[in-house]
Amino acid sequence: MFEEGPEAVTEMAYNSKRVSSFLQSEIERGTFPGAQYVIGQAGRIAAEGALGLAVVEPEPIATTLDTIYDLASLTKPLVTALLIVKFAEQGLIDLEAPAAGYVSELDVDGKRHITIKQLITHMSGFPNWRPLYLEARDRADVASAVARIPTPPAPQLLYSDLNYVLLGILLERLSGERLDRVAAQEIFAPLSLKRTMFKPPPELKREIAATESGQVFEHANAEGLLACGRFDVGASAGLRLPAAGIHRWRDNVIWGEVHDGNSYFMGSVAGHAGLFSTAREVFVIANQFLAGSKLFKPETLRLFRTDFTPGQDTARSLGWILAATADCSAGPSLPPTGMGHNGFTGGSVWMEPDKRRVLILLTNRVHPKVDTADMKAIRQRFNTLAIEALDGP
Repeated sequence: MFEEGPEAVTEMAYNSKRVSSFLQSEIERGTFPGAQYVIGQAGRIAAEGALGLAVVEPEPIATTLDTIYDLASLTKPLVTALLIVKFAEQGLIDLEAPAAGYVSELDVDGKRHITIKQLITHMSGFPNWRPLYLEARDRADVASAVARIPTPPAPQLLYSDLNYVLLGILLERLSGERLDRVAAQEIFAPLSLKRTMFKPPPELKREIAATESGQVFEHANAEGLLACGRFDVGASAGLRLPAAGIHRWRDNVIWGEVHDGNSYFMGSVAGHAGLFSTAREVFVIANQFLAGSKLFKPETLRLFRTDFTPGQDTARSLGWILAATADCSAGPSLPPTGMGHNGFTGGSVWMEPDKRRVLILLTNRVHPKVDTADMKAIRQRFNTLAIEALDGP
């Protein structure tokens, strides 16, 4: 089933020859420079590996099992959704309540109807992305900038970073602490995580996988929105030209700091992106959504498996995509009850709750540039090989 590898330093953890060979072939094709993976069941790591390079530019640095990755949108389920549900379990949040009761900027026409559950399941109708660093004066102005963005009057499923930007702000206002501190107190410390964090300190830079050289991808998207008139440059729409003039695009290799521009603008701490971790420690967090969780009561776990968007193109629970979604990145080997999420920088987490299986793939596919690699097919294949490794011959 498994072939022991030199990096298998945890008891009973092995290198899966087929998984590693597949990922190595993608590295050789130039899909991503390096990868890290963990495959486990019932809370134990069964297979893991680290391949290729964590950094290509400005110098080659090999990937190890301790390499820390920018998890991008995996921040949404692993931190923000987890905390929202945890606070709801404690009676501090009503998931069915209007979000305006917690984020006052939403107490305006066209936004008062949006509930916390609609934000967490992407049913608010907010557009998928906006360059908030061009629309807000500073971090404190972000909620106002988002509240000015038009949304439809009826619930509408559209995956949007803006939902989780607002949820992160909600958590901060409810707790009185910045999101990274809340996550440290409620998640990282209780789980004894040492390499999971927001805003990695400079001394860890050489242990972190690099991402894009400059903000070429985001810059092009922002320019495209302006060019096609997708948002008005008038002050009433939220875009303040002085802010656009003040903003400076990063033109260096983004290394040791968050790749996402909106998170970077918000001090690298936001509800939609900004989390850094390793596959091993992501495995620990992912297991909190399954039976045996240290963070949730058993009855709460059903919220992560329930389809709250029936009839929509994507089946979504609280924070997770369900594998019942047609042709999602889960792949054919996961049952419809499987749940997972992807990150723009190249990572994914998929789980099979009934068997307590967790499949984690981390890559820095945006380094040194963002290309058009079909990560969905790669994730599907990885998950298939991971399930086969767990099932054995």
